[in-house]
Amino acid sequence: MADAEEILLEADEKMDHSVEALRRELNGVRTGRAHPSLIETLMVDYYGALTPLKQLGTINAPEPRLLTVTVWDRSAVPAIQKAIQASDLGLNPAIDGQVLRLPIPPLTEQRRKELVKLVHHKAEDARVAVRNVRRHAHEELRKLEKEGGMSQDELRRAEDELQKLTDRHIATIDAETKKKEAELLEV
Repeated sequence: MADAEEILLEADEKMDHSVEALRRELNGVRTGRAHPSLIETLMVDYYGALTPLKQLGTINAPEPRLLTVTVWDRSAVPAIQKAIQASDLGLNPAIDGQVLRLPIPPLTEQRRKELVKLVHHKAEDARVAVRNVRRHAHEELRKLEKEGGMSQDELRRAEDELQKLTDRHIATIDAETKKKEAELLEV
């Protein structure tokens, strides 16, 4: 049976995963600047298998408002073009042989506000995930105390520690959200 320290370590690890997942999702939210993470996880129908774009070519940002994708397999170019156009990024690739050029249009004020709302929604999902981890760990700690694995004082200390972990991860999520929001609203 797990002891309180193991339960807290596992909770910390799971909360870290929630924060990392949020960071990955926020990287995919378009700002006014070109960044490879914007499209690298885009799924492309490559010979019947959904494949991340980063596995089909090299993605670069040679200029602040331009992304290029150098495709390794020329036959994948139409599928990649279709996937980019079908995404909600609003990008229109220009094809030059095995290179796709993606000019990044400047964001309108309305689109910036929509993206800020999306960022807040993703952040709330991450907060909920962290709270779910806390709830689960709390149940484990209570069960451990009930089965005689720890005293009530130890339970209280462990619960305090769990709350500190939760607060720290929520603060990180809030900081990431503010940073992304500032990027989006920067003209």
